[in-house]
Amino acid sequence: MSATFGGRSGRQGKLSQWLLGRRPKEAADDGREAELLAAAAAGLPLAPAAHPAPGYRCSCDRVGCPTPARHPVSFAWQTQSTTDRAQIERWARHQPQANFITATGMTHDVLDVPLEAGREALERLLGSGVEVGPVAESDDGRMLFFTLTRGTPEDEDEWWPCELDCHPETMDEHPGLRWHCRGSYVLVPPARLPGDDGRRVRWVSGRGPELALPDPLSLLEVLTDACGRYAGTTAEGAVWPLRH
Repeated sequence: MSATFGGRSGRQGKLSQWLLGRRPKEAADDGREAELLAAAAAGLPLAPAAHPAPGYRCSCDRVGCPTPARHPVSFAWQTQSTTDRAQIERWARHQPQANFITATGMTHDVLDVPLEAGREALERLLGSGVEVGPVAESDDGRMLFFTLTRGTPEDEDEWWPCELDCHPETMDEHPGLRWHCRGSYVLVPPARLPGDDGRRVRWVSGRGPELALPDPLSLLEVLTDACGRYAGTTAEGAVWPLRH
């Protein structure tokens, strides 16, 4: 970290640096902050999230947290989420273990699908010449397609009341495609997941936030087709059985 801060140098800059806190040495060169800033520069609003604790637990104080290391640390995450570089730098340096979420429905949405269905769909989309945009993989078995947001239509009836639009807390109820839009969020890479096996959320190679966000409708048919075939599989060993 430079000896300057906020345009100041010397004793004044060093004092500011000490007051604001330095990143732990082990976190200084892991690329985490650069990845977060790249996501923010692409227009993805970020806010701090919980992180894994030993024993498959969450860093929050909630006993039996239902979404360990996958939720914001503040109830005000929707208003707190920002793309401001200075604020994200402060969060990243003061909370070196924190994951980050990105709030959807502001500038972008996320189509969240089972990993194998997502990989098949991604291959089909790219093979058809469709502009896919940023895509992330989660080691808990999900693939995240980042798209432009649907926005906020004047007519509330334009929002379809179906399982495509749901909250992270309902994830286990919807093993197929989930459309994260207004009032929702997803973990943004790089993020760590609970467990001792180093599970993470990462950008798919060559599909980071530097890519333009596509229209979600250009991906939806292929994604729903892939998810429907996987979710409808009834053979023994099916990965995503239908739930009723």
